[in-house]
Amino acid sequence: MKNYKFLVLFILSVAIVACSKKQDASTTTVEVKPKVKVAVVDSREVAQSKEFTATVEPDVKNNIAPSSPGRIRKIMVEVGDRVAKGQKLVQMDNVSYVNSEVQVENLRRIYKRVLGLFEVGGASQQELDNAKLQLEVAETNIRNLNENTFLLSPISGIVSARNYDEGDMYSGQNPVLTVMQIAPVKIKIFISESYYNKVKTGMPVEVKIDLLDGETFNGKVSLIYPTIDERTRTFGLEVKIANANSKIRPGMFARVGMNFGKMKNIVVPDKAVVKQTGSAERFVYIYTDGKVQIRKVELGQRLGAEYELLAGVQVGEQVVVSGQSKLGDDVAVELVK
Repeated sequence: MKNYKFLVLFILSVAIVACSKKQDASTTTVEVKPKVKVAVVDSREVAQSKEFTATVEPDVKNNIAPSSPGRIRKIMVEVGDRVAKGQKLVQMDNVSYVNSEVQVENLRRIYKRVLGLFEVGGASQQELDNAKLQLEVAETNIRNLNENTFLLSPISGIVSARNYDEGDMYSGQNPVLTVMQIAPVKIKIFISESYYNKVKTGMPVEVKIDLLDGETFNGKVSLIYPTIDERTRTFGLEVKIANANSKIRPGMFARVGMNFGKMKNIVVPDKAVVKQTGSAERFVYIYTDGKVQIRKVELGQRLGAEYELLAGVQVGEQVVVSGQSKLGDDVAVELVK
């Protein structure tokens, strides 16, 4: 009987151990590695074409106003009128001008009379010099009055603003008229200091105007500013467009395309580049020996289904192009071909 009880206890113990092992086996989870696809990084010659946005400006902008306050007698042009260099635009009060004309004529007669007397010994050198000086002062004064009585256009262009009406008193705060030269027009842009040695005066550029349905115009670099902005690490340059037909107008939004030649840079599939949540940074996952590491990259241009990279990855490295949603830094992965 004792042997029988011992046998029953032994069998029960074995059964309990077996059930326990079976339960442990059933609850053990097998680690599943994320599956990824990779591409080998390569480099190639990439055209360094850059686009910059800016606003069109007139080549020259002149504010038309007299040098001193006065009443406006006549405005001879309207906004939108084309004017030629030297054309009369505004006539100010001319009372002082008329009085000065009379004074100049009198002084001219006096000078001629004194000169005649001097030649026959009837006047001294000092009297002749005084008569000449008075005439010169009066002539200078009338020239100044003439400039402030009849306001001329210093350029050929278009009237873009009118701030007074005929009969108004010019106060000196705003110009009477504004004239802009729009053939040519210019565009000022700011570009990275890394291109400073690649830009030359006369360099051709292409300009697209959004308001003109993206029509493209040819322009040239006309001016390169000699200093670098230490805050933005950029420098300014000006582009001029002939604009012979005056289609481009100041204030229009422009896109300036510049070609800086070619440069051999890293190129990766666009699927490899991932945006970091909550920031503007971009990164890729580098695959090495069964694991991936996160790597920050600096993007260049988008080239169709690829990106040019300026920094962050080396030729020959492998970047993950599929399966990034389950990845993190130093995570083991399964490579799928």
